Amino acid sequence: MSNNNIREAILELKKRKNAVILGHYYQRHEIQELSDYVGDSLALAQKAQEATADIIVFCGVHFMAETAKILNPSRKVLLPDMEASCSLAESCKASDFAAFKAQHPDHMVISYVNCSAEIKALSDLICTSGNAEKLVRALPDDQKIIFAPDKNLGGYINRVTGRNMLLWNGVCTVHDAMQAEAILQLKAANPDAPVIAHPECNAALLEVADFIGSTKAMLSFIKKSDSHRFIVATETGILFEMKRENPDKEFITLRDDKSCACDDCAYMKLNTLEKLYECLRDESPEIVMDEQLIEAAKRPIVRMLDMSKTLGIIK
Repeated sequence: MSNNNIREAILELKKRKNAVILGHYYQRHEIQELSDYVGDSLALAQKAQEATADIIVFCGVHFMAETAKILNPSRKVLLPDMEASCSLAESCKASDFAAFKAQHPDHMVISYVNCSAEIKALSDLICTSGNAEKLVRALPDDQKIIFAPDKNLGGYINRVTGRNMLLWNGVCTVHDAMQAEAILQLKAANPDAPVIAHPECNAALLEVADFIGSTKAMLSFIKKSDSHRFIVATETGILFEMKRENPDKEFITLRDDKSCACDDCAYMKLNTLEKLYECLRDESPEIVMDEQLIEAAKRPIVRMLDMSKTLGIIK
């Protein structure tokens, strides 16, 4: 089938099966175009809660579809490609982390939402890149904390809050591979363009950034900024939404520097229109989780949502 025919078939299946399609910012642009909602992983899982669909198709990676299932246990949750994993989530195996946690029984565990359901179940509180700083600041100063699985995000939060959280040694390989030297070269060639970076990037790169924030925070910054050109240090899928919201502005990436093709997540790009069509047609692959795991993983997410409400955090 041609792409146009596949799109039409997807839309027909979606209507007939009362499905909702959720697309992460890092997905291929043709999937973002077809999605009912585009956003970050937690926001999409919450959108699924608001929808009345019988079937949730999560176009993202495995832990994101898991999170949607955790928050919507009675719904059928599908993932177009079950091999769409995440280097950050993979860097923190449950058995290894449980042993690490046991060595520090006086620490509470804060885990970034970019982790498996098993790690969520071992956690006391979940955070996002957008609310991590405020959640950490809300905890008592003498509270000992393990932060998992992203050492870059945890290190950034340590630096801006003055905390000394114990960090699990995990990274997103895409963000961690981006180099400050390449950004500085782009900055020298484009002095009018502020550098905006995701806090999953390494400390050296964040040191040269003009703005650090989540995908949603970046989009908000661009929209409000008087600048017309930006150097973007995050996964390239976000450019589709940046350009859609700001057609008069220009976005420069590491790829433009010709020195790096590291800003593209191969896992995120595993989902295709063809796989989305087959997924809806066959209602497979489906995310299936044990009820006890769902309940255990949900508790720290609910705690985050409750704290965010109390603190007046807009996610």
